[in-house]
Amino acid sequence: MAYDPNNIFARILRGEIPNKTVYEDEYALAFHDINPQTPTHVLVIPKGAYVSFADFSAEASDAEIVGLVRAVGKVARDLGAEHPGYRILTNNGADARQEVPHLHVHVFAGTDLGRMIKPAGK
Repeated sequence: MAYDPNNIFARILRGEIPNKTVYEDEYALAFHDINPQTPTHVLVIPKGAYVSFADFSAEASDAEIVGLVRAVGKVARDLGAEHPGYRILTNNGADARQEVPHLHVHVFAGTDLGRMIKPAGK
């Protein structure tokens, strides 16, 4: 999947599409998902043009990597999700059903999140 500079997250970063921001710094932007899957569903995205976690981990600077990881942790704490718990998820590629070619980390909370994934063979 190639990076598309007109993807929805790139457009949000450029201020072309409004969002409900919960956190922003020089490395990351976090905002409420427009189609939440749990009572609390926030997306955390790097400000750089990275397609996936693999792309990000290989190409981002150390400061960008630390910045994104710290942003995810801060968002979870600020949302009060640290206890009783939350899940973070990033989809990479077609098999994971990645829809937007910009790395994004989902933060899910606010309910019992159940099993991590469907058991194999079911």
